[in-house]
Amino acid sequence: MIDLPALVSLRAVATHGSVVGAAEALGFTPSAVSQQVKRLERQTGVPLLERVGRGVVLSQHGRHLVEAGAGLLAGLEELEAGLHRQAGTVAGHLRIATFSTALRGLIAPVLRGILDEHPDLRVSLSEREPWETVALVASGQSDLGVVHRWGDVPIEVPEHLVATVVTHDVADVVVPVGHPLAEREAVSPADLVDEGWIATPEGTICRQWLNRMYDGTGRLPRIAHRSMEFDSHLAMVRAGLGIALVPRLGRAPLGDGIVAVPAHSPVPTREVIAVHRRSMSDSPPVGAVLAALVTAGASGA
Repeated sequence: MIDLPALVSLRAVATHGSVVGAAEALGFTPSAVSQQVKRLERQTGVPLLERVGRGVVLSQHGRHLVEAGAGLLAGLEELEAGLHRQAGTVAGHLRIATFSTALRGLIAPVLRGILDEHPDLRVSLSEREPWETVALVASGQSDLGVVHRWGDVPIEVPEHLVATVVTHDVADVVVPVGHPLAEREAVSPADLVDEGWIATPEGTICRQWLNRMYDGTGRLPRIAHRSMEFDSHLAMVRAGLGIALVPRLGRAPLGDGIVAVPAHSPVPTREVIAVHRRSMSDSPPVGAVLAALVTAGASGA
């Protein structure tokens, strides 16, 4: 009989492209993942991994097993969630992946109350980019994901995931006190074409939105500095190194030296969305955390 935990490990190798990546995602050692895959090879009688250079890839048999086994794992997950719902217990281990500002401004503030109310629930948090979060939830390596979607910048959510809008978040243009725009009630991209921006790296969703804001100006934003963390953006703006587009969710108090100016045409707005697998819809832990996040989002937490 096929060892289901070993099948989960093989699926993680397929998702992350390596035994080491799978081990990190699953919280195992690389040796433990390798042993599980070898056990699965003995059970099936076929090679599931092939060595390529210093790494490994799934063999044809391994790919077939992962693809064919997806429905089996989903069915068992749905069965387990239904049993827990009937028991009415919010317990077990819930893995949540999210982006940094939601972690600071949404999830961390509500999680303590959830854990106090449900002492048998254990939660693991992981900070990820939205595309990574969707992939982790879709592949079964996270149970609940919180992602953001800026305007019409797409993020694809597979059909077997359920998406729930948690809240909407607005970003402001942050400038130093004394900047010519600091006293403005609002600014548009046309007002900002000559400014030097502190921005997230190319390829991130926030950077894509900043680029999209400039549609119609005939220009692209002039990027002076790059940083992943909005707290670093604020520090660099305070030092007079440029301006930044910083969301309100999870934003630290501005303090002295910098000012947040609303933007328009367009208003930089992002949807904050929670995603979970459809097979986990009856899961009491997923339901409890999701309800708390929606309540917090509605109250502007």
